[in-house]
Amino acid sequence: MKGIVFNLLEELVCREHGEDTWDDLLDSTGLTGAYTSLGSYPDEEVTRLVAAAAERFALPPADVLRWAGRGAMPLLARKYPGFFAGHSTTRSFVLTLNDIIHPEVRKLYPGADTPEFDFDTRMPGELVMGYQSARRLCALAHGFIEGAADHYGERLEYRHVRCMHDGDSRCVSHLRFEPLSP
Repeated sequence: MKGIVFNLLEELVCREHGEDTWDDLLDSTGLTGAYTSLGSYPDEEVTRLVAAAAERFALPPADVLRWAGRGAMPLLARKYPGFFAGHSTTRSFVLTLNDIIHPEVRKLYPGADTPEFDFDTRMPGELVMGYQSARRLCALAHGFIEGAADHYGERLEYRHVRCMHDGDSRCVSHLRFEPLSP
């Protein structure tokens, strides 16, 4: 896992729960917390941090991942505005994940192992999104999409109908986006 993911998680925990909480999470996991954005670290370390945060905040790990993804999106929008430029909707942004965003991520962070998405755009008003990754971080992807909807001022209806955690070969979600009422 690239260090940028750890950096985002640290920033969110510190901002919303304080630096002492981040230090407590590191202490409880036995991790040093010395993560550079370009570094690569064992996936197991983020899993341990998420489990510690889940225990600390009395939430399921999937909810911690969703919270982290949603909260990370404004940070990413500030750090990488080019990824968001040229889009006026979440749908437009999400449809660029495989062809524009993830190739750029791999350039910025050599060795990054990004998930694969597939999309079915045939249903009017609905986007069917497939997700596949050995990491099985579908909840993080869900949070990132929620954060993107926040960024573009849209309400997101997200139905996760198939999941790798339930034995499926990939996750499938149905997404609907609506502008927020003024």
